[in-house]
Amino acid sequence: MRKLLNTLYITSREYYLSLDGENVIISQNKKEVGRLPLHNLEAIVTCGYAGASPALMEKCALNNISMTFLSATGRFRAKVTGKAYGNILLRRTQYRMADSEKLALELARNFMIGKIYNERSVINRAIRDYEERLDTEKLARISAQLKDILRMVREAETMEVLRGYEGEAASRYFSQFNQLILQQKEEFSFDTRNRRPPLDRVNALLSFTYSLLTSMCVAALETVGLDPYAGFMHTDRPGRCSLALDLLEELRAPYADRFVLSCINKKMVGSADFEQKENGAVFLNEAGRKKYLSVWQNKKAEKLTHPYLQESIEWGLVPYVQALLLARSIRGDLDGYPPFLWK
Repeated sequence: MRKLLNTLYITSREYYLSLDGENVIISQNKKEVGRLPLHNLEAIVTCGYAGASPALMEKCALNNISMTFLSATGRFRAKVTGKAYGNILLRRTQYRMADSEKLALELARNFMIGKIYNERSVINRAIRDYEERLDTEKLARISAQLKDILRMVREAETMEVLRGYEGEAASRYFSQFNQLILQQKEEFSFDTRNRRPPLDRVNALLSFTYSLLTSMCVAALETVGLDPYAGFMHTDRPGRCSLALDLLEELRAPYADRFVLSCINKKMVGSADFEQKENGAVFLNEAGRKKYLSVWQNKKAEKLTHPYLQESIEWGLVPYVQALLLARSIRGDLDGYPPFLWK
């Protein structure tokens, strides 16, 4: 099993990254404020950056250390990667399957089965853990509706129908999301999912966390030799990592959404960690990002038993394992792609 390495998160807009031998140097106003050995890193993520030296970017590319540049609000800006991994036969097979309506639909169904199953699991876990604090009757009703949609997803005969079921399931799931916020209700109230830009603190956290997880999915797919831009459910669009977004779907609820809820309910973030722009956009401020990313790094190191492999792995390796299983299914080593089904 691949070893989970560290991710370096740069949260200040004043930091410049450069290279010194085998180390990444973090500078502020041309003064060194930090230094880390590159062999301990698997990725560097910057959020509103002063810049990075060409020498460092080349070194990272040669050592398969991904560099992802996000805006201060968490939106993807650019990514530096090295040569493509894996053989051309795997990618040719991926492209043929993506161009086949039948084969693409089969894989898309499995992604959606994972997504809706996990949304339902999050709700069922809340019913079990907080029975006396929640409207469990309403939650149970939504859970039953998601179960019905899950059954219809398995029988969807077109991508359009499948996307309709996905939208209906997401609407029902998020209709109860505010219930799952048990602390800081006044500061963190959720009405509906909004983005580009997020208009409240909960949506700001969701969007930022989805961006972090998408970057992990892109890196995982590249590592196993797949093209993260050639998706099955998400359509091709210049600059959009469609396959990474496919893979992200099944991980949203158990990985990102539960992390957001945990940070709010355990008061790991507060209202002082956010800023609001004139257009109404809400996002984590610099201090908030630093705090949030520290907790995110700890989350990645937590262990779970993978539902398909039945092995203990870190949460940070889940995207890699799913990418590996996807590559095996595309090569024909598996009968079908086994989605991540969290319980």
